[in-house]
Amino acid sequence: MFDIKRKTIEWGGRSLTLETGRIARQADGSVLATYGETVVLATVVAAKTPKAGIDFFPLTVNYQEKTFAAGKIPGGFFKREGRPSEKETLTSRLIDRPIRPLFVKGFKNEVQVVVTVLAHDLENDPDIVAMVAASAALTLSGAPFMGPIGGARVGYIDGEYVLNPTLDQVKSADNRMDLIVAGTADAVMMVESEIQELAEDIVLGGVTFAHKHMQPVIDAIVELADHAAKEPVDFQPTDLDALTVAIALNVKDDLLAAYRLTAKAERHEAVQVAKAKAKAHFAEVQDEAGMDPAKFSSAFKEVEAAVLRRDIIDNKHRVDGRDLTTVRAIESEVGILPRAHGSALFTRGETQALVVATLGTGDDEQFIDALEGTYKEKFLLHYNFPPYSVGETGRMGSPGRREIGHGKLAWRALRPMLPTPEEFPYTMRLVSEITESNGSSSMASVCGGSLALMDAGVPLKKPVSGVAMGLILEPSGEFAILTDILGDEDHLGDMDFKVAGTADGITSLQMDIKIPGITE
Repeated sequence: MFDIKRKTIEWGGRSLTLETGRIARQADGSVLATYGETVVLATVVAAKTPKAGIDFFPLTVNYQEKTFAAGKIPGGFFKREGRPSEKETLTSRLIDRPIRPLFVKGFKNEVQVVVTVLAHDLENDPDIVAMVAASAALTLSGAPFMGPIGGARVGYIDGEYVLNPTLDQVKSADNRMDLIVAGTADAVMMVESEIQELAEDIVLGGVTFAHKHMQPVIDAIVELADHAAKEPVDFQPTDLDALTVAIALNVKDDLLAAYRLTAKAERHEAVQVAKAKAKAHFAEVQDEAGMDPAKFSSAFKEVEAAVLRRDIIDNKHRVDGRDLTTVRAIESEVGILPRAHGSALFTRGETQALVVATLGTGDDEQFIDALEGTYKEKFLLHYNFPPYSVGETGRMGSPGRREIGHGKLAWRALRPMLPTPEEFPYTMRLVSEITESNGSSSMASVCGGSLALMDAGVPLKKPVSGVAMGLILEPSGEFAILTDILGDEDHLGDMDFKVAGTADGITSLQMDIKIPGITE
């Protein structure tokens, strides 16, 4: 009945086994990954036809932890799993970020990756196993995925890097780094971390250590695929070259002029005027390809990106008039809310965060119900991104994946500099309300959070700040690294690299890219 294929390797002192052919056989790709005694099932299903009328890749990643995995029954009245926890949301993002750039450009079929934790040995965190299982399932599925990727966690204990430290090692006082890296055989795709104020060369060493030690996993996935992969989908991306050239001829100068406007609202309005002009041109010449909404939108974005990128590469000119290394003007204010324990308004260019600190007692600590057990958290950071911050209308509701992810990044950046419970026995909650946004609101939350905590009288070890870096990398090899990126430079560029820390070291690092990896 079953045609089971397995591959087992020794990795970080434990066995990693990848199995396919026994469970979830109707999915396009299905892999059961076992590391130690942590077991994760990853499935992939890709729609057979593209989703009509969209100009983006509709990928969904759902990571879910079943409480039976740790021998527990869910709390609450209904005694079944409810809405995703913060850990599930963050791990879904962790898997999505490195795999999304590796799908063939132009692929618009819906793809759903579902990763389920079936067993947790309370030693090996399922997140890395989930990433590996998802990569393997995608590689077997036949979808146009230019992987596989591998992933690894790195600790730094007693001056030595530790591959895939156990949960106890990660939480120990001796560990100074919790670094997660994903990458292909050739390059790094994603970095996520919490770091105890380490020097840049040590952090970079951790990234390269992780990339080196994920290679056996990538090789194992390739070997499994040699025996079990489905035939690749015959996907030919739509050729938009002629349409892109036609749009460029029509509105290139208009876009160049638009991207010389330093005010975000004026710039976006000018871009929309150029887009309308191009649409009107194709309607006038009755060009059906140009009038297809999805094709036109994709081609226009290509032209828009090319204009912005070449202006930066050729002229070292950025959309708000800065050179490549200048940070936007900063204004900081504290104590602006009379009844708050601590408050700060941090403004960097057109990005602004109103951050409010509240102090509480032990009764205000948050109970976290995790697979590995229930624990209490004394430091909370909640990030909110209302639609008015970008001059738009929108639905207001519970926090989405982006808000949870940005809040966790700021939380990781600030936590290493907090006083110990013995030094400061209060529960601390920060709320970051993003009141304006044009690039790097999570790093504004770090800066404003540091100010608000100090305004509340919290004895931080050192103040923490953060900045977002960007990259423009052309096929020719030409590149430009941008300091303190804007929203447009994030949207049309190749990298969003956020780094936070003190004057003496790094406390958090997060990297996402839109290209198939960057080398050391």
